[in-house]
Amino acid sequence: MTVMKTNTLSRLCALSAGVLLSSAAAAYELPVVNLGLTSFMDGGLPAGPGWYFQEYYQVYQADDLTDANGDSIGLPKRDLDYQVAVTQLSYLSEKRLGNASLGMNMLLPLVTSMEVDDGLNNAALKAQDGLGDLMIGPFIQFDPVMGEQGPKFVHRVEFQVNIPTGTYDDDTAINPGNNAWSIDPYWAGTLWLKPEWTVSLRAHYLYNFTNDNPNYTYGDAGELQAGQALHANFATSYGVTKALRLGINGYWLKQVTDSKLDGEDLSDSKEKVWGIGPGLMYSFSADNHIFANAYQETGVENRPDGSRWQVRWVHHF
Repeated sequence: MTVMKTNTLSRLCALSAGVLLSSAAAAYELPVVNLGLTSFMDGGLPAGPGWYFQEYYQVYQADDLTDANGDSIGLPKRDLDYQVAVTQLSYLSEKRLGNASLGMNMLLPLVTSMEVDDGLNNAALKAQDGLGDLMIGPFIQFDPVMGEQGPKFVHRVEFQVNIPTGTYDDDTAINPGNNAWSIDPYWAGTLWLKPEWTVSLRAHYLYNFTNDNPNYTYGDAGELQAGQALHANFATSYGVTKALRLGINGYWLKQVTDSKLDGEDLSDSKEKVWGIGPGLMYSFSADNHIFANAYQETGVENRPDGSRWQVRWVHHF
């Protein structure tokens, strides 16, 4: 999903009622990535080999759109609200590679609602809902390292590929699809400090290929390539009971190279955000788990600045 971006020196934004906006609008270039979708116990699949079905529902609300300095962009209003459902199907096979098992992940987002208010009756920013880009990734799930009181450490690596199958229109500034391939491999691990106390980390590297049909906020440009980025989810949880875990979850993203428009670097295009908040995990059985997470964003540059809430159900067949 692409979201709008400013470039204060070189690009003109839309006109509405004869008013010229002080900042130019173009789209925030990075695609939607896993920011807070996963949290506690992220290093392993809890019930061993087989099929896993996961369903996420996330609500995001932002009342500000920021520039490269973290300041508000020059629009009368800067409100962005959306709801997205993500369906994930995973398979952990019994095929072995040393001390690990091979598997496959598939995720498909559906933006069920997308609303933007630029204060100009959407003359500067247009948005639409619909299907997002399909994400597929083969992974290697390593066996847990065991201690006297149970598992001590478990981890996984995955090579995720984002395929541009989502809804996209170059006449729309905010789209569920990104109209470009990207790769987003990651490593995820969970460490047990005590049998009740865990810490988890998932670290991604994002590389984006070229969008050969940028949206209208880029004028007559023929090619747009979003920059490379690092992003991570982190969490710590404590088992209050055998079924209930409470903790803190967060995410971080930093774009490390400038985006490119027709092969030229876009100055001041790098994105950055932190998000942190409370969360819980409840296990009905070894095969059924539910997560609830909340995040408040801070340190935001070149992105919407808001908060998100989500629930996630995991079922093992």
